[in-house]
Order: sequence, then C-alpha cells, then structure tokens
Amino acid sequence: MSSLRLKVSGMSCASCVGRVEKALLKQPGVLSAAVNLATETASVALQEGASSAPLLAALAKAGYPATLDAPAKPTRPAWAQTGWPVLIGVLLSLPLVAPMLFGHAAMLGGWWQLALATPVQFGLGARFYAAGWRALRDGSGNMDLLVALGTSAAFGLSLFELLRGREHALYFESAAVVITLVLLGKWLEARAKRGTGAAIRALAKLQPETARVLRDGAEQELPIAALRVGDLVRVRPAERLPVDGVVTEGHSAVDESLITGESLPVAKAAGDAVTGGAVNGEGLLTVRCTALGAESRLARIARFVEDAQGAKPPIQRLVDRVSAVFVPVVVVIAVVTLLGWGFARGDWGAALLHAVAVLVIACPCALGLATPAALMAGMGAAARQGILIKDAEALELARGLSVVAFDKTGTLTEGRPRLAAYSAPLALAAALQAGSEHPLAKAVRDAAPGVAPAQGLTAVPGRGVRGEVDGQALVLGSGPWLLSLGVSLPDDAPADAQRAQGHSLSWLARLGDQPEVLGWLAFGDEIKPASAEAVAALHALGLRTVLISGDHRAAAETVARRLGIDEVHAEVLPEDKAHLVTTLKAQGRVGMVGDGLNDAPALAAADVGFAMSTGTEVAMAAAGITLMRGDPRLVADAIELSRRTVAKIRQNLFWAMAYNVVGIPLAAFGLLSPVFAGAAMALSSVSVVGNALLLTRWHHGCIAPRKPSS
Repeated sequence: MSSLRLKVSGMSCASCVGRVEKALLKQPGVLSAAVNLATETASVALQEGASSAPLLAALAKAGYPATLDAPAKPTRPAWAQTGWPVLIGVLLSLPLVAPMLFGHAAMLGGWWQLALATPVQFGLGARFYAAGWRALRDGSGNMDLLVALGTSAAFGLSLFELLRGREHALYFESAAVVITLVLLGKWLEARAKRGTGAAIRALAKLQPETARVLRDGAEQELPIAALRVGDLVRVRPAERLPVDGVVTEGHSAVDESLITGESLPVAKAAGDAVTGGAVNGEGLLTVRCTALGAESRLARIARFVEDAQGAKPPIQRLVDRVSAVFVPVVVVIAVVTLLGWGFARGDWGAALLHAVAVLVIACPCALGLATPAALMAGMGAAARQGILIKDAEALELARGLSVVAFDKTGTLTEGRPRLAAYSAPLALAAALQAGSEHPLAKAVRDAAPGVAPAQGLTAVPGRGVRGEVDGQALVLGSGPWLLSLGVSLPDDAPADAQRAQGHSLSWLARLGDQPEVLGWLAFGDEIKPASAEAVAALHALGLRTVLISGDHRAAAETVARRLGIDEVHAEVLPEDKAHLVTTLKAQGRVGMVGDGLNDAPALAAADVGFAMSTGTEVAMAAAGITLMRGDPRLVADAIELSRRTVAKIRQNLFWAMAYNVVGIPLAAFGLLSPVFAGAAMALSSVSVVGNALLLTRWHHGCIAPRKPSS
C-alpha cells in the first residue's frame, strides 16, 4: 500500500466533500479516501503500483481540479481568497439596499438596479454557476448549485418584472446581496482556515533552503534538493541545521525549542543525532545526512499534523451521511414551497422569492466546516505547545479516558542523572570532570562547583575520563573499564545498596604500580518536578493513575508514593506491559504514557498512546499522541484539549443544524426574505469557524487544574 495527498480546488461544502470522495473511491486501486474541506486536501490510500493520473482525471471530470500536494513555503493567498471580490460586491450592492437604510426615496431606477446587479450576478457569481453546473452534470448537488439556483431565480424574476414595467416588484438587491454575503462568508472562512494552519506553516519555515556540503574535499553550498543521504554537511555557529543526521565532528549545544518546545539547548557531540530545523550553538559541527525531504523528522511532524487535521473522527461519519442527502432534500423543499405558495395564493413572484430563501438559507457550508475547523484549530494549538496529535480518532477517544498508565524511567523521571551518594573524594572527581559536557560530569560539578580542572584530561567515550591532580594519575569511570586497566574493585556493601536502588556507579581510582580504588559515586534519576503536578492534574480531571515499571518494587513504590499514583505494578517484563494494559481496560478506557522501545506494544494496546518524543521513534510510531517535550503535564493538557475540541465539534454541529432546522421552515412559510436568509447562511459559516478558532487561544497550563508539586 502507498499513500497519496492531493490538493483539491473547487470544494465549497459538505456535499462537495462527498462527491470528491465518491469520485476517488470509484477508481481502481484506491483503498480509502479522506477529504478535508478546511484544508482542501484529499488523503488517498492506494494499492502498490497504482497511478495518480486516473485520480486527477476523475476529479477534473467531476469539477474539482486537483494536483499532487507537496510541502511548500507559505505563499500569498490567491486573488480569489483576498477581500477584493467582497469589496466590489459591497460597493455594487450598497446602492441596491439603500432604500432599506434611508427610505423609499433612495431607491434607484430599475435599469440602474439591473446595471449594478448584473456584474455581481454574472461576474462575481460566475464561480457558483460553474461549480453548480458541474455538480448538476454529475447528478448531484452542492452549495454552489443552491446559490446559483436561488439568486438566478431572484434575478430572472426581477428582469421579467422590469421588462413588464413593474419596477415596484424588483428583487435585484436580493440576488446581489446574497452573492456578496456568500463571498464574504467564504473570505472569512479562508482567513480563519489559514489561521488554523499556522502550526504547519511555522514548521515549514524551519527548513533552510541551502546547505554547505563537503564533496571531493571542498565545501559547496547547494540547494537542499541536491543533497543525498550520506552527504557530510558543515553547520556553522548560530546556523539552522539543514538536515537530519548524526554528528561526525565537533561539539556544540543545539536549540531544539521550535521543534520540541524544550527551552534549554541540548549538548551534541560526535555520534549524537541532530534534527533539521534546530539552531546550532557556538560550535562548528559536521553532520552526516541520514534523512531528507519527506523523510526528515520535520517533514514527518508536519505530515502527522496535516494527516490528523484531515482525518475524520467517528463523529464526522454521521455528518457525511446527512450531507449526502441534504442538497436534494433542500431542492425538493424549495420546489414544494414554490408550488404551495403559487397555487395557494396565486402570487408566483412571492412564491419564487420564498423558494429562493429556502435555497439560500440551506447552504451547507457550516455543516461541512463544523468538524474540520475544530480539528484544525485544536490540533494546531496543540502542535504549537508541543502536543502532536497524529490520529483524529485518538483525539476523540482521549476525552473518555478513565485510566492513565505511566512508564517510570524517562517519563516521570528526568532521564538526567544526579549524584545520589558517594564515598570517593568529591574534589578529585570534580577536577577530572571539569570541562566535560557528559551528563554524569555535570552532576559531579553541580555537587562540587568551583574545583580547578585536572591536568592532561583525556575522555574515553563510553568508559570514563583520566587525568592528573597534584601529581596523581587518576581515572574515573565504569567498573569494567577500571578492571581492564588492572584496577581491582573491592566488595562494598554501601555501593551494592546503591546499585540495588537502580543507581549507576562510577569508580575513582589512583593508577600506578599499586592501583588503588579511592571510592565510588552513585548516580540516580531524579523525579521530574512536573510529574507530581501531572498526576494531580489527572486526578482533578477524574482519572485514575497507574505506574508500570520494570524496576524493583521498592523503587517503583517510592516514586508512586511521592507522586500520589493510585496503583503500582513493578518488575513488569517488557513483553508483559501490553497484557497489563489490556487487563486495565476492565476499569475503563486506558491511556498509556511511555518513551522506550519496550513501551511500544503497550502504547499500541492502549485506547490512546502518549509517547514522549525524548524517547524512541518506535514508541512515537505506536502512539496516537506524541508529547514533543518531556513534560508529563502535557498528558492532562492533551486530554482536556480533546474534551474541548470534541465539545467544539458538537457545538458547531448543533449550530449548523439549528440554522437549517429553524431557517428552512421560516423561509418556506414566507417569514424570511432572501437577503436575511443569505445573511443568516453567511453568519452560520462564520460563527462555526469563529467558535472553532476559540481553541487557538489555548496554551499549555491554562486549562488543566494544577496543584503544587510535592
């Protein structure tokens, strides 16, 4: 199976979405198709070897021209998306509605009304005729068809009355104002949709356009498109990394805040992975490229967000079924209204106006935008704050979680060591660690600051460091390394106790004819300051918390007790984590939070998986939600945001349906003019998008209750 993303033009309502999906699903090799009105894209799953050409041809025939969608730099909106058509429509329509504002004396002559209404009807309204005709030719209907039918009826009736000399029975203003209001609504929708896509555009801006590549011993500046996997790229201080890769030379601190939300720079040296889009610090780095273009981490993040925004949660499927029959039903109601008023009253002009009002009020823009607008706004706000929601279904399921299970190491703990205990002379150890960027070295320096560095310092990657202090040749490192240097490690009960608590040990020794162990340093993983707040926030949301750890029971229960976690499962083997998550489902819907390779099965087994991006790629692939920084409070924020987003979807669907349920009968019974119907229709679309945009005001920590950490 392969996937394809298309940029589709010409869609205006939920009915259009259904027609595009229907056209795609008819093509050979298409396994599934999901169309998003808000992003104007279609995601298609194809059998391997299937071509995109038949899909593009089918959509063009259906009246929705499409192109292959490729990541691109943000561009200025097209003319049709700007406010000029709206401004022209307002200027031409205002004189027509002047009598409503200033009285009958302000009414223009009939031929002047025709002159002003004609360019609006057939110039600005041409798009409705074209799209409506394509829908009619395809045997279906859409919003454009309703607008074209309604305004044409009003315009045609007015022209007929004008030719008969009955200038008191003209309705040119109805046709012109309806078209102007529809264009205004579409313009406001376009602006709102561009706002909800801000997270994607921000990610696109992070990618540099060129890179300095080392080829044939020379440094060349080449476009990113000209690079190949395996190229060596030189990154100077303060430059943005152009590619994903592994550092081969140099060391520096890299600012990844725009990608992960983590404010502190991360130390990078030879062998460390780096992400394109991050900002290099003060060092010069040489990076071997491992991923380019669509396979880069930045592109994958953007694709995850776009795919999630375009996906359909279960609540949208009901909307699709309603939309499929909505337009034909509205046309039938309009015809019944026309015939009913015409035969009952004999005033076919008034009957036609009432039918026009039915057609105009029923435009299903709001219905089509209700779900995607809320998804885009909610997911865009989440992405800006470091919550990457990759699955629209996960977003909907997260609102109903009853239990949240946590892995311990790297999830609730820092993943950065601290000096927990020591028996070695701390000043000597600190002298050996001076100037090193290793996490263990920093822990030692924090415990003994201001110590002068040793002489002749030499770091042995993955083993330790050696140097000279006051004429003594010293080494500090792992037990196996010291054994390889001929240093015998003594039996040490306190050291064994530290090891039993899960702490790692480094040994300090003096070299010479008689090597001597001077002591040990024990390093532990501190609980994250935010972990207690995260657990408290979940409790405040009414959820039960569970700790699942492979550590021994004493260590796991200590962490759980300090954080206030409800249930503890310790000494759990990696292969048993998924089974335990399945068992927990008896208590309700389960979310799993983890970061390691061994957490991936449990993340997949949970109803909703939350992966820390500080962990492995496998864990992130298995989870529906990725936390782009190692802050467990984001779990509660993601759940609360899920609740708010689903609430916005339901509110939007209610208002979209309410406009039609209330408006169509009013129009059919003659209580709503076409002008007011057009205003109500435009207002329904704008209110739905505006309600969804309220989600963009959300930021980390503003919605979930917080309690002080213990």
